[in-house]
Amino acid sequence: MINATHNKTTRAGRSVRQPAGYRAFIPAPLPPDPPLALSGSLQEAPSAADCALGRLDGAVLTLPNPDLFVFMYVRKEAVLSSRIEGTGSSLQNLPAAEAQLFDPEMPKGVQEVANYVRALNHGLARPAELPVSVRLIREIHAMLMAGLRGGRLTPGELRTSQNWIGPAGATPSTATFVPPPPHKVSQALAYLERFLLSDPSLPPLIQVGRAHARFETIHPLLDGNGRPGRLLITFLLTEKRLLRKPVLYLSHYFKRHRAGYYDRPQAVRDAGDWEGWLEFFLRGVAEVSAAATATAAAILRMREDYRNRITEHLGRAAANGHRGMDHLFDHLIITMATVRDWLGITPVGANQIVNRLEAIGLLREITGHARNRRFRFEPYLELFEEPEEAQP
Repeated sequence: MINATHNKTTRAGRSVRQPAGYRAFIPAPLPPDPPLALSGSLQEAPSAADCALGRLDGAVLTLPNPDLFVFMYVRKEAVLSSRIEGTGSSLQNLPAAEAQLFDPEMPKGVQEVANYVRALNHGLARPAELPVSVRLIREIHAMLMAGLRGGRLTPGELRTSQNWIGPAGATPSTATFVPPPPHKVSQALAYLERFLLSDPSLPPLIQVGRAHARFETIHPLLDGNGRPGRLLITFLLTEKRLLRKPVLYLSHYFKRHRAGYYDRPQAVRDAGDWEGWLEFFLRGVAEVSAAATATAAAILRMREDYRNRITEHLGRAAANGHRGMDHLFDHLIITMATVRDWLGITPVGANQIVNRLEAIGLLREITGHARNRRFRFEPYLELFEEPEEAQP
């Protein structure tokens, strides 16, 4: 579908011809008019998503240290969100990158993913009384783009020129979608901020879903709008206290349903189909919540399994083995020196403990070298991997 067909006004906004001849979409203020039709499957979807979120919230709090779970889900979201943008990296690379243990063969996308982690943590650490705002979006965009190919494209600044979405070689006249012209961006964002500060009677998850779709429609940044838009979901979920811990990330769902992730918001703009987008969004919340709840349960089973293995196979060294495993939940990539310092033992003793933990499958050596070896917490990382990430 080309931009030339977008001539009509819907409850999502209107297509307006620009001086250069192409049409750009000007979004209408939220909430939509006429209002949402909460009937059929959309009537039950918010409740189902809320229930799934509640189960996840409870499951996370049963973990020995919920922050460890958050730690990994933040990183999983960083990897998957960057994959949506075509950046190659994996959870196996990221912990080493964050520790500044860069290998020559490490994918270039690792910096992009590490930037995402820093931006996400920055947004989550803001004071509780500071709401999600345009200022926050600009701050995290600057962090996301630091040192990257798009870094020259005014990181952290609202765009002052027209952008568009479409296949390679598209122009504003042939693009799939042309966001608002630059002189309308600030006004559109002001409407979005006003909507976020309102107290609608509709379920909060519907407000979050509408806010994400609207941000994507405004496309307020010249380059790199996707990641800030997905971070907006996380910030709003925590701000609205839908979860006590920030452990719901939808990039997994968006990546598996990439066509729907792009087509559903376009249907909002073309036909005002807010209901179709929100059904898609809420189904994702329910599915991802269920998967994260299952991962939390798997962590507890894995921890108990390896406690039993350590007790069975390490004999008198079992106490140090248990202490070493407890530390692993904070440090996914370790060295012999790390274990020596953790346990207060000699280098020889650290070598023995690490070798025995490797033998039972708790650790995996990742350098292939005889000296200066590094190990990763293999069974924990495996629980968060996507199938395509799995290593032979």
